[in-house]
This record gives sequence, structure tokens and C-alpha cells, in this order.
Amino acid sequence: MNKKKDQRKSDTSTVKEAIESMLDSFRLKSKFQQTQLINSWSKIMGEPIARRTSNLYIQDRTLFVTLTSAPLKHELTIGKKKIIEMLQKEFGPEVVDEVIFR
Repeated sequence: MNKKKDQRKSDTSTVKEAIESMLDSFRLKSKFQQTQLINSWSKIMGEPIARRTSNLYIQDRTLFVTLTSAPLKHELTIGKKKIIEMLQKEFGPEVVDEVIFR
């Protein structure tokens, strides 16, 4: 009976592993990460910046951010490299290569 139990353990995987495997097999991992990034924008950048963000989308590994504040746009443009590094650290380098503030 112990052998059967051990065999089951080796054939099983965690829910996280199963989901990652499914996303990889259907080539959806990148799209899933992009959606996570957009949904996590306020957590990553902070509520003051999120309140001044009116539109956010990713196209061809470029994050487009529409802001309602010109001074904030200027500040974020100056710190663009740091923002890209932060996003890549959180979601991986395959999600975003560039950020454009509008």
C-alpha cells in the first residue's frame, strides 16, 4: 500500500505547476502575465500613480500608459528604465521591453 501512495505522489503536481503547464502548452503564458501586470499596476506603482492612469495596455511587448497628469508623465519618463527593470523583475523579461507614457 505504501508503494501505491508513493507512486501517486510522484505522478501528482501542485495546482500552480498544472496551471503553468497548461499555459505553456497553449502558449498563453505571456498573455496571462500581461494581464497580471495590468491588473497589478496600482500595487506596483502605487495608488497615486494609478489614480492618474486612464488607460493601460500591452502591444508587442510595449506597455502603453495614458496619464492624466503632464508633470507625472515627465517624472515617469525620466524613471522609465527603473520602471522597466521593476516590471521585468516582477513578471519576467519576456512580458515588457518598453514603456511609452502618453
